[in-house]
Amino acid sequence: MSYLLLLMVCVLTCCGQLCQKMAVDRWQTLPESSRLSATLYWLLSGLVLLGLAMLIWLRVLQMLPLSVAYSTISFNFVMVTLCARYIFHEPTDKQHWIGIGLIIIGIFLMSCSL
Repeated sequence: MSYLLLLMVCVLTCCGQLCQKMAVDRWQTLPESSRLSATLYWLLSGLVLLGLAMLIWLRVLQMLPLSVAYSTISFNFVMVTLCARYIFHEPTDKQHWIGIGLIIIGIFLMSCSL
């Protein structure tokens, strides 16, 4: 159950970050007349998602050691990079993918030590 909650924190945090990015994109691309409402929508959505993630995170910290929970949350780097690449079409070079691979290996190694 604790790892399911931890996964929920990762997904909610990633979605919150994506909402922030969407808010910035809307601010830069939309005409002034509709810019504010679209930006506020995405910012508020991000705030709600990040707030919910924080509440679940507090529960996770009651269930898991901080060293395990915090290191596992680095899976966010993987999810945000994949979303940035495939949703926002941001470039990612070979060095970035190697770093992502090392993060995944590190998370795996830490989870095996339990």
